[in-house]
Amino acid sequence: MAKVAGRSGYVAIGATASQVLGVNQWSLDYAVDMLETTDFSASGVAAFIPGVSRWGGTFSGYKDGVPIGLGTVNSVSIFLAESGTTNWSGIAYVAGIHPATNHDGIVSYAYDFQGTGALQVSSA
Repeated sequence: MAKVAGRSGYVAIGATASQVLGVNQWSLDYAVDMLETTDFSASGVAAFIPGVSRWGGTFSGYKDGVPIGLGTVNSVSIFLAESGTTNWSGIAYVAGIHPATNHDGIVSYAYDFQGTGALQVSSA
């Protein structure tokens, strides 16, 4: 069974795909709405068809530089890489920012993003 280590994954944003420094984790949710089409001919068995797809997720890590902006005026091109094997990319809005610090002084940031338009998937 093949295995992939995520130690060389990263997040990049913007037209120039600048790597976001300090990121040590990202996650992506990619789903499709399932629309129920059950009618009387279904004999009591539910039927569905795929509807609108949507995607979004989070990334987080240690603060290293200026935080990314929030809101509708800050749509970003986002590029999520898995160890150079699979890349996910598209246009997204930064929907939430979650700064945190601890008694040991390490400042971290977590970001929520919401994709708009198609999500592109490419494999090496």
